Amino acid sequence: MKTITTTALLLVIIGTIGAADIESYQFIDHLLSLPGPGAPELFEDAVIFTAPSSLRRAGIAFAHEGFAKVYWLRQFLIPQDPLGAPIPPGKKVPDPYIDSGLLFFVYQLPKDQTLEKLEYRMVIDGLWTTDPANPASRKDSRSGLTHSVVSLPAVPPAPSPYSAPPGSLNFSFKGPPGETVTVGGSFNGWDPFMYELIENPAGLYSLTIPLPPGTYQYVFFHRGERYPDPYNFRRAYTKEGETASEVEIR
Repeated sequence: MKTITTTALLLVIIGTIGAADIESYQFIDHLLSLPGPGAPELFEDAVIFTAPSSLRRAGIAFAHEGFAKVYWLRQFLIPQDPLGAPIPPGKKVPDPYIDSGLLFFVYQLPKDQTLEKLEYRMVIDGLWTTDPANPASRKDSRSGLTHSVVSLPAVPPAPSPYSAPPGSLNFSFKGPPGETVTVGGSFNGWDPFMYELIENPAGLYSLTIPLPPGTYQYVFFHRGERYPDPYNFRRAYTKEGETASEVEIR
């Protein structure tokens, strides 16, 4: 797939095709790395389903919901390079987006999920069927229908800034392996270089910092961008109007 900036692609997914509630740029990078449609795969706390964009329409319904709702896969579009030859007068302006070849749907696993597997069927161009890209299946004895199956791992507890010894905070960040991730906030003058997170295991970066009692705002710095803590839903605004995560030590 064509490599582009993460920021531009984020606008395409959220603004153009209104897909799942995905705000993680790691997810976008992962979609870009896919060679094409294939079997469903686990990514962080979600399952990504894909299909070729050559299909007129594709949807998915789950057994644990009684197949009562069909979730339609969305097209994944990639912005074209904006730097190109000028368009002569009278010529049609080319489409600013190109087809990646993917339709996709992201099933977000609930925090309290106890399922050991997802059983589902697809609707492809108006016909109910199993997932042609997924070889795992099970025949339901009651209905006689064959369900496609995705096995789910046990869900580990999500990292928390409070999962640290008293008088300290734990900062955790998920991203591509082999990167540099730092954290800064009101506790260090928003210095983006002072505290570098340690990667262990691959793709999970963390650091425990001792701090006195108080309320703190912070963000992660990665690839020159600022990111609030995805594991901390408490938000605040800095004096500059930037969004940051907020945490309190008593």
